[in-house]
Amino acid sequence: MHVPDGFINAPTSVATGVVAAGAVAVSLRGARRELDERTAPLAGLVAAFIFAVQMLNFPVAAGTSGHLLGGALAAILVGPYTGVLCVSVVLLMQGILFADGGLTALGVNITDMAIVTTVVAYAVFRALVKVLPRTRRSVTAATFVAALLSVPVSALAFTALYAVGGTTDVSIGKVATAMVGVHVLIGIGEAVITSLTVGAVLAVRPDLVYGARDLHQPLKLRVNGELVDAPAAAPAPVAARSTRKVWAGGLVASLVLAGFVSFYASASPDGLEKVAADHGIDKKAEDHAAADSPLADYGVKDVDDARLSGGLAGVIGVGVTVVAGSGVFWAVRRRRSSSVSPADVSV
Repeated sequence: MHVPDGFINAPTSVATGVVAAGAVAVSLRGARRELDERTAPLAGLVAAFIFAVQMLNFPVAAGTSGHLLGGALAAILVGPYTGVLCVSVVLLMQGILFADGGLTALGVNITDMAIVTTVVAYAVFRALVKVLPRTRRSVTAATFVAALLSVPVSALAFTALYAVGGTTDVSIGKVATAMVGVHVLIGIGEAVITSLTVGAVLAVRPDLVYGARDLHQPLKLRVNGELVDAPAAAPAPVAARSTRKVWAGGLVASLVLAGFVSFYASASPDGLEKVAADHGIDKKAEDHAAADSPLADYGVKDVDDARLSGGLAGVIGVGVTVVAGSGVFWAVRRRRSSSVSPADVSV
């Protein structure tokens, strides 16, 4: 779904850039309420994990592949505002370092892949968890549906943007049908990856899943024939709530996926590339401004061995993304801490 330069005209690209900048500004403020000393490091890790998994294209149809978009995963794990920032950081790193997604189309990509997917996924997720039983299985099921729906909606959003600012004369109806059709299949893969990841975190640290923060119901005791809330358990020691093991495990998984497993990813064009080639959307595609980057196309320049080149690029990408993401989220958390006035603290 990474839109290259030349697909969307300049006025529409500028307009989506303004929308993206506004959404990022709003998300920076909203993320202050979502991030704390535990979730700030996790948010940087989520960005790195999304980067790694996006390198793993999986086949969805003859000659077509797909990869994770990540909006649903980020929103459910760390919150919708922080989720927008996570995916935006990934898109920025991909565009600047790896020539993946046009720089003039960065606003389009953030609008489509970060904002639309995150907002749609989290809205669907919250609606489902309100009506489903308050269990971990319900959270996982709601995650699956939310992730599945976010992808074809994102495909429709791209089609709408192309209808407004596309650079070629094509049948929008045919483009919409093709985009939604292939991205429903990609959405299934998105749903599987997202629900498995959220389920894995739920199994070991449910307190770190933003979407499950109100999962636990108070224990009830029967006193004189009436049910009353049991006294709250004492909070766990700080050491017991440490995120170090989760962070280290997630980072290792991201490095393995990007540095090794990515070599076995499908080489077929992704959904947007396939539809663009079939329907002539790519006739005015332009070369990427960072096409000469040492890491362009997810390979290290002058490293001839394809496996080593791709693996090194993936490891570098994970490292840069986790550093950039963590820096952003720590800054947001510090801003939150400094914004708390003495009057806000009860004595």
